[in-house]
Amino acid sequence: MLKGNAYKAKAFAKINLTLDITGILENGYHSIASVMQTISLYDEISVEKNDSGEIRLFSGGGKFAEGMPLDEKNTCHKAAKVFLEHMEISEGVDIHIKKNIPSQAGLGGGSSDAATVLRLLNRLFETDFSFDELRELAVKIGADVPFLVTGGCALCEGVGEVLTPIDNGLTGYVLLKKPDFGISTPEAYRLFDEKKLPFGHSSKAVIDSGSFHGLLSNDLEKAVANPEILELKEELVRLGASDSLMTGSGSCVYGLFEYRRVAEHVGRLIKEYPTIGVYEPVSSEEVTVL
Repeated sequence: MLKGNAYKAKAFAKINLTLDITGILENGYHSIASVMQTISLYDEISVEKNDSGEIRLFSGGGKFAEGMPLDEKNTCHKAAKVFLEHMEISEGVDIHIKKNIPSQAGLGGGSSDAATVLRLLNRLFETDFSFDELRELAVKIGADVPFLVTGGCALCEGVGEVLTPIDNGLTGYVLLKKPDFGISTPEAYRLFDEKKLPFGHSSKAVIDSGSFHGLLSNDLEKAVANPEILELKEELVRLGASDSLMTGSGSCVYGLFEYRRVAEHVGRLIKEYPTIGVYEPVSSEEVTVL
């Protein structure tokens, strides 16, 4: 969407319906197979050119803006740097971020912000990159960023760069609950290695069956094995969720429901953990609207 000389877009969160660790690479990184789905929780990103030649970040507020870095530590800065250097563009950009997705939750907020910056800069500078070309840049930023360039529902393999779209994505409603602690991604992977857990195969089972029901699985949840997360999952299912899982490296846990009113009611019943909200699946067409 054009607003004066600035472009603005939504950066949608994701959940992992499966997350299998499939191997450990020579560089120490882990290969994965993960079915991911974008949902209707989003940050808001806007970009515009500036004459300073610098990448400048500004907070646009939002529920989770406090503590958000506004320097090179932010994935938006990294995405802009990768894009501008690749295109040999000397102009600067201003990036405004309204932060509605919590960090250290496993919802891919930082990755989605970065992916959205790539799409917006592509439009701002009229560089006409295809989504495939943007994904090649996205690989340099982080594992979830290539998927979040287009979102929707997809099987993500390798280190997140090999994508296979899934037509029959998630339906219904997603209730998000987040314990009042975060889990760092490096720590979750360290625990997986330390415990010498077996590699997962749930993604293949989902693809082969064409269904998610009863097949949700997250190897990092098994590695973290946090009792509060396990208790929250059990409570969600006891109160009516068809399935429940920790997303990504956590600590956010979701429950799946057929009806919004039931999801909202269950959210109110579980008072021990804050509700982020109830959300719907979002297609790749919705993600890529500018």
